[in-house]
Amino acid sequence: MRRVITILLLILISFLLQSVVFSYENVSGFSPNLMLILTMSFGIMRGRREGLLTGFVCGFLYDIFFGTLIGPYMFLFMIIGYSNGAFHKEYLMEDVMMPVFIIFMDEIVFNTAVYVLSFLLRNRTGIMFYIIHVFLPQIVLTVIATVIIYRFYVWINKYLKKKVGENEIA
Repeated sequence: MRRVITILLLILISFLLQSVVFSYENVSGFSPNLMLILTMSFGIMRGRREGLLTGFVCGFLYDIFFGTLIGPYMFLFMIIGYSNGAFHKEYLMEDVMMPVFIIFMDEIVFNTAVYVLSFLLRNRTGIMFYIIHVFLPQIVLTVIATVIIYRFYVWINKYLKKKVGENEIA
């Protein structure tokens, strides 16, 4: 129960930081995708099920506040969280390069889906403009934020595992 409350609290904090703080104090109109970092982190640290559930909640919040329909971002975050959970077995807690590579790939998938759903279906086909002015700055900011935030999530995960272990022994 402690793990669920902690993850819900982290989702709420990430959402508030992304939608309130970084929307005003951002670099050239872009902010790191903290919800994607959270989904990726708990997907690779805890497995497919946890990545799927974290992606569900993050995507649902994203759909409610940033989307026009309920479902597309939720489905996208769930797919990303579930697929990141496949790396759970190969995951080393202290390794930062694997999460950086995974978040890089997740950002490509996320931004491609946003491009297709938001621009291409509306016959805005300026893909080079989108890649240069949206794709690349978003990816760079999210990768930099991952290097900084990921260690905090690892610390929280270790703490939660330790507390769950103590409760099972007692």
